[in-house]
Amino acid sequence: MPKSRIRKKDEFTPPPVKAQPIKLTNRSWVAPVMLAFFLIGLAWIVVFYVSETQLPIESLGNWNIVVGFGFIAAGFGVSTQWK
Repeated sequence: MPKSRIRKKDEFTPPPVKAQPIKLTNRSWVAPVMLAFFLIGLAWIVVFYVSETQLPIESLGNWNIVVGFGFIAAGFGVSTQWK
């Protein structure tokens, strides 16, 4: 029995894709907010120690240290948005 003719298929070429422009957002707010959080956290802890646990919020007691470090951690969280 004779073999059938093999048809050669055209190679697939995908349609051209248009390059999409990269949208740059304005992140000028990141550095001031980050530094503000760092300084607020540092000031909170310093005031707590200097005032001998009377300030900033006396009822929190030693949890004032956690609040200060929370502000500092928030500053590090904001710093991830800096480009």
